[in-house]
Amino acid sequence: MKVAIAGGGNVGQFIANDLAEGGHQVLIIEQDPGVVNRAAPALTGPRGDGGSVEWHTADACEVTSLREADLGSVDVVVAATGDDEDNLVISLLAKQEFAVPRVVARVNHPKNEWLFNENWGVDVSVSTPHLILALTEEALSVGSLVRLLQLEKGAARLVEVTLAPDAPVIGPTIRELDLPRDSTFVAIVREEHVVVPRGDTVFQVGDEVIALVTPESEDEIRRILTGK
Repeated sequence: MKVAIAGGGNVGQFIANDLAEGGHQVLIIEQDPGVVNRAAPALTGPRGDGGSVEWHTADACEVTSLREADLGSVDVVVAATGDDEDNLVISLLAKQEFAVPRVVARVNHPKNEWLFNENWGVDVSVSTPHLILALTEEALSVGSLVRLLQLEKGAARLVEVTLAPDAPVIGPTIRELDLPRDSTFVAIVREEHVVVPRGDTVFQVGDEVIALVTPESEDEIRRILTGK
């Protein structure tokens, strides 16, 4: 898979390195020559299992620059700059001008998250402050449903519940629970081990249950896992 990352800062470099180590072809577009000169020597060329990293010094908000970078040939664009306006422009150009199949955008300021949607060409948005908040809530909350991540423009959500002693799901097997059709249990974290949920799995107090739900099924999953 070929991935273009707009923004060669620490976030962009980290993503690029991991993708390349996984065997993907990565192109980093960075407008600051100083950043490229410092980072490119350590993050260029073949890496991992057939993956590689290339750099292109240009402004990713300019159509001509993206055309020179052959953006139309990539499978995924990651708008990872530290500026939300730039990330929105990059996302819109990637989708409308170059028909990139999947666009992932970084949200730097929570107040701007509502803008990162399909109208701006964004398929998936990642808000670092909201992720930190969700992980903090997850660490502090027992018996409450916490949203970890939104997928497919909000059509699917990854949620987590740490089961309290009075959770109604403790006792019956998963097969015996009346789950909504558009939801599923993804994983159970139990005593620092991951348990794959199956039909005969029985929940225990303190289990961290991760579920994939839709907006329509979220309330029912909350009721099933917490009784609330």
